[in-house]
Amino acid sequence: MEYSGVAARSFVFGVTSILLVHSTVNGDVSYSTPEERKIGSVIGNLAKDLGTNAKMLSLRKARLDVDDGSKRYCDIDMNTGDLIVAERIDREQLCGFTTDCALKFEVILENPLELHRILVEITDINDNSPAFAKDIVKLEIRESAVKGARYAVNEAHDADIGVNAVQSYKLQDNRYFSFLFHNNPGQEKYGELILEKELDREQEQEVRLMLTAIDGGNPPRSASIVIHVTVLDANDNSPVFSQPVYKVSLREDSPVGTTVTTVSATDADEGANGQVTYEFGRLSGDLLKLFSLDSETGNLILSGNVDYEQQTSYEIKIEAKDGSGLASFAKVVIDVVDVNDNAPTIQLKSLSNPIAENTSPGTEVGIINVQDKDSEKNRQIRCSIQGNVPFKLTPSIKNYFSISTSGPLDRELTSEYNITVIAVDEGSPPLSSSKTFQLSVADVNDNSPVFEEQFYKAYVAENNKPGTSICSVTARDPDWRQNGTVLYSLLSSEVNGVPVFSFLSINADTGVIHAVRSFDYEQFRNFKVQVVARDNGSPPLSSNATVRVFITDENDNSPQILYPAPEGKSLMTEMVPKAALSGSLVSKVIAVDADSGQNAWLSYHIVKSTDPGLFSIGLHSGEIRAQRDIRESDSMKQNLVISVKDNGQPPLSTSCSVYLLISDNLAEVPELKDMTYEESSSKLTSYLIIALVSVSTFFLTFIILILAVRFCRRRKPRLLFDGAVAIPSAYLPPNYAEVEGAGTLRSSYNYDAYLTTGSHTSDFKFIRSYNDNTLPAGGTLRKSPDDSNIISFSDAGETLEHHSRGQRPDMSFL
Repeated sequence: MEYSGVAARSFVFGVTSILLVHSTVNGDVSYSTPEERKIGSVIGNLAKDLGTNAKMLSLRKARLDVDDGSKRYCDIDMNTGDLIVAERIDREQLCGFTTDCALKFEVILENPLELHRILVEITDINDNSPAFAKDIVKLEIRESAVKGARYAVNEAHDADIGVNAVQSYKLQDNRYFSFLFHNNPGQEKYGELILEKELDREQEQEVRLMLTAIDGGNPPRSASIVIHVTVLDANDNSPVFSQPVYKVSLREDSPVGTTVTTVSATDADEGANGQVTYEFGRLSGDLLKLFSLDSETGNLILSGNVDYEQQTSYEIKIEAKDGSGLASFAKVVIDVVDVNDNAPTIQLKSLSNPIAENTSPGTEVGIINVQDKDSEKNRQIRCSIQGNVPFKLTPSIKNYFSISTSGPLDRELTSEYNITVIAVDEGSPPLSSSKTFQLSVADVNDNSPVFEEQFYKAYVAENNKPGTSICSVTARDPDWRQNGTVLYSLLSSEVNGVPVFSFLSINADTGVIHAVRSFDYEQFRNFKVQVVARDNGSPPLSSNATVRVFITDENDNSPQILYPAPEGKSLMTEMVPKAALSGSLVSKVIAVDADSGQNAWLSYHIVKSTDPGLFSIGLHSGEIRAQRDIRESDSMKQNLVISVKDNGQPPLSTSCSVYLLISDNLAEVPELKDMTYEESSSKLTSYLIIALVSVSTFFLTFIILILAVRFCRRRKPRLLFDGAVAIPSAYLPPNYAEVEGAGTLRSSYNYDAYLTTGSHTSDFKFIRSYNDNTLPAGGTLRKSPDDSNIISFSDAGETLEHHSRGQRPDMSFL
């Protein structure tokens, strides 16, 4: 039944309580609410009373803080902005017998930092029943006691206050005693048993009474005690204390067993009536744990640890009683003396973590609260940040400090900081504490990728396969995650008018550059391209590097013979005088190679000849010389097969045929048909000889006339080529390099070359060489390029022409 009554009364108070809200002058807000309310009960709308709304409370990170760091009994509902009950609130546990009981909070709002003090008054409900210190009170009263004699009885203890405390006592009906309760404001509360009728020990030796204490709650609560009165002989003096109030000071660090003070009372009676004993008056259970009393000596002894920060003073009622039951009371007031036994406490209230590395100096990144439970000078605190870090402490409101940046941040240098805050109080000796907060620095895309080299060189052999990797570029970005992720690309450009993307591609992730096509050294030998390294930040940053690609030569071109002309274009037959001596220059093979370097170093070899010991060829010059003197027995027609080989790996080669006639006069030549076709039919040869003789006779007169006119005019033939052997420009491929020993004529050998006017045939006139060792010659042998088998020979004004049957003779003149 008792718990049901508590629940009912709690409900009544919860429904009927009026929440008092008012704004103080400095903006503080106060509320009033009864104790023992259900968790989650609304105390008041904090958002409205602060002049804002629930959304703003959430955005500004509103939170409750307590001054002394003790338990927080209330909280803020961020959805509604209400101040609600977060834990069970017991007024008696919080405030004891103190009339005024309130919870003090601080509401902290950020951006900007604001501090509001909240006071929640806790009102009492009747949730505690009265209780006597003892179940039985024993009194010894002499029968000589007169009517109206008074005997003190300890009052009942009720943890509630005000109207809910003990309001009245009811004594069981009897014929001897009445009960009077002294409840005067500002005075000690106690009860007295008043003798209404004289006792007679002979009639009744003891009297048993029932005393009931009743509080003022609704419904009321009560407690009862048995008073056992023993009738004795007369005792007419009560004990008297040496002083009504004892005031003492007790250091909070006093050890258990310390004698706080000694109370003393005397009784004028003698014997047992004069023997005084001491006991506590009404005392709470908490005080009984802290203090004990020696009933014989009156020594008040410390039996527990006192703490100035929990309670600064104590009041203890002590009763002195003689052997007959007469008693008197005294009060001991104990003031607890504060000592510096509490180090400052540091609490992190807010921290912006991580913080961007581009945060400007002076930006607030955190809020701390520093408190010391000691008093006066012992609670004065000095705070600082330890170490060389770019942060500083700035005093804010009350015990709050702002942590702000004092210099620039760079995540690439320091990615996180350990901020150690040290708090030192002003006590003697001073106490200190420290707390370390870890603050990370968030990355900002403030670094461009940096290439390991600004200029790269890549070498790739020509004729490479498409997709071949030719080189790799690397750029590094010290930023983090996507800000440090580097992607590669080629800058749009052209190489010889062709987009660079037709030549190269690059892996965006690895920076490996691949060839898109096969390169040809003979087309171009090097080119450059710009590579862009771009990070993935926002906005992205980039940098460039230059890659120069060098194409190395491969031996992929065979030597090309320029002289003598390839077969099918012109037949070159050279005359060798019979008087040619050993070492005389007979002819020269001219060849070039489109490759370069050692791949273009040419060497010449005679692989086949009519007379192997008659002629030799320079290994690197290509000059054909007589190896011995010409003899009459040597064959007039000499055919040399020349092989031209380069120096590549593997080497490439090509060959040509050189046709020589050993004769001083063309008339000595039995036939001048193509010497390469000795196996042709003799019938065809006969036709050619007959045609040649017929035509030559017809034109002999004209040739003599022409030579005479030319001799008279003393006109030199028009010089078409001067210098080395004249080569038609159409034979020269592009980009040929002049390499010493590669097959071109040495500068010391020069020839004059002539072409017939208006004719497409090729004439080679053997004139005296500018070199002394050159074989002299004075004739020109000509073969028509239209494969008409016409051979013309001219010497000192004479012209010999050989025409095929049915063809018109060539009317060209030298």
